[in-house]
Amino acid sequence: MDRDRERRMSPKQIIGRIGLWFAVLVIVSPAILFFLWMLSLSLKFEIDNASYPPVFIPEHVAWKNYTDVLASNRFLTYFVNSLIVTGSATVLALVIGVPAGYGIARMAAHKSAIVILIARITPGLSYLIPLFLMFQWLGLLGTLVPQIIIHLVVTVPIVIWIMIGYFETTPMELEEAALIDGATRWQVFRHVALPIAKPGIAVAFILAVIFSWNNFVFGIVLAGRETRTLPVAVYNMISFDQLSWGPLAAAALIVTLPVLLLTVFAQRQIVAGLTAGAVKGG
Repeated sequence: MDRDRERRMSPKQIIGRIGLWFAVLVIVSPAILFFLWMLSLSLKFEIDNASYPPVFIPEHVAWKNYTDVLASNRFLTYFVNSLIVTGSATVLALVIGVPAGYGIARMAAHKSAIVILIARITPGLSYLIPLFLMFQWLGLLGTLVPQIIIHLVVTVPIVIWIMIGYFETTPMELEEAALIDGATRWQVFRHVALPIAKPGIAVAFILAVIFSWNNFVFGIVLAGRETRTLPVAVYNMISFDQLSWGPLAAAALIVTLPVLLLTVFAQRQIVAGLTAGAVKGG
């Protein structure tokens, strides 16, 4: 069937498909190349990393880079800190953002949506100084609480904005039928809207995790020695007197791995959430 379809394709369609795949290759290849080069750095000894011409595939694999990272620099503590901060910020963002997105979508509150969009595109550094002064006054600096709260500045607008767009595409007939049957607005939201919105919630969850997990600036300003997150821990491996590319690349890959695995295993949910409602009429 697919072969017959390919035979019936016109030259213009074939050229368009070739152009599409070429554009995808051009866009994706730098990211793949950088990832493979970082993987190569993490598996080489320092003498290979400093050699010229560069060595891409080493003769001897330096697994010691990974074991040194996991065994030193309080890496496990920083990993737990990242789990606590990211998990708390994501759950709170969903608890706040999903009902907010539903309310804004159903009330057609376009001005509120614009405010959310402004909050979404505003750099996090704009909030950092006043929040830093507030946390300093409250005596919370150096704990995980300020990081969780300030990560909400990033995650909540993402969740609300995604859920507004998703709820605007979901059918209203089921909700109207539930209201006619005597259900309250909260019951409609809980028993009708939420089950339908699961793909959108999955997308909002994944994006909130990614943005929170990778955040660096908030952690380096607000965290103490024992409350740093993984991105800050990788940065602290850089020193002025010595730079070991192998352990640094290994640490960066370990930090990237959880988000990468989450994206790979949840790619179907991401596609379903981003395309849900696309076939809805008028």
